[in-house]
Amino acid sequence: MKLQLPQYNGKDNLVMAIVVPLFGFVFNIVNFPVQYFSDLFHFIVFTVLSIFYFCIYFIICGGIAVVFKNAFPLEKDLPKRLPWFNYTYNEKIFLWNYFSLGIINIFLIFLMEGIRRYNDWKENMKETEKLDAAYRQSRLNALKSQVNPHFLFNSLNTLSGLIQEDEERAEAFLNEMSKVYRYMLRTDEEQFVTLDTELKFVQSYQHLLSTRYGDALRLHVQVQDEHAGLYIAPLTLQVIIENAFTQNVLSKARPLFITIQSSANGHLLIQNNIQLKQVKDVLDTEAGLDNLVKKYALMGMPVKVDDTQSEIRTISIPLLKQEEVAA
Repeated sequence: MKLQLPQYNGKDNLVMAIVVPLFGFVFNIVNFPVQYFSDLFHFIVFTVLSIFYFCIYFIICGGIAVVFKNAFPLEKDLPKRLPWFNYTYNEKIFLWNYFSLGIINIFLIFLMEGIRRYNDWKENMKETEKLDAAYRQSRLNALKSQVNPHFLFNSLNTLSGLIQEDEERAEAFLNEMSKVYRYMLRTDEEQFVTLDTELKFVQSYQHLLSTRYGDALRLHVQVQDEHAGLYIAPLTLQVIIENAFTQNVLSKARPLFITIQSSANGHLLIQNNIQLKQVKDVLDTEAGLDNLVKKYALMGMPVKVDDTQSEIRTISIPLLKQEEVAA
């Protein structure tokens, strides 16, 4: 049994044999430029599939055209003439117009989808660049704190005084100081650490500050055990603690109280009493905290700084689960 395809003008098969392979070849080059020429197997499969699908489309369109032609065989059966425009119906022109519209439809579909995917890719690239910039800035700030001349000078000055007064305390101070700098160096390549790891660093950092400020600085930590395994950006607590004692007056008569505690909703709350001192460069003292807030904001987990109360400032840091860090 011979398969008879719909014939609109008797040249349908010839048109299909010429146009479809050419269009399929161009279609594959435009949409799959790398895969199409990667090897002979892909070239054959892509070519055969595209020719097959475009032939089906051509036959369907031709069948529809034949149905309309058979239903309205005479020109007078259709409003095919528009005398006011001096228009005369032409079957060949109509067929080519119909085929061209099909090509245009396919082209527009791929064009619109391509534009949408390009815009999505561009937005993702912008977000990735912002996050990378914030991470690089965070690493730069960590390196700055490592070689901060004031912090280093004060630490060495304290150590020098202890060596003359109490060698055992000097040795303990030097041991904690080495832990602080070792942590700063190690976390330079890490984006997140566990809260337990960060709190161990804070203990060493607190030892340095307590040796320097004595009872003028009092730090209290109260974190629930189930929150110790959650994650936080490294040096987060160091930035907040440094920001607190840089901005506020602290002395034995007016000690600075800093508390660190975890909340039931998976946040870390850092509070300090407010007793502001005159700071020459406000922007410099706020730079570290501002960068920390921006970094968390880019990750979709905002840091909340509550300065509305006159006596206490509260900073809320979101604690991350392992799956959030991995994502």
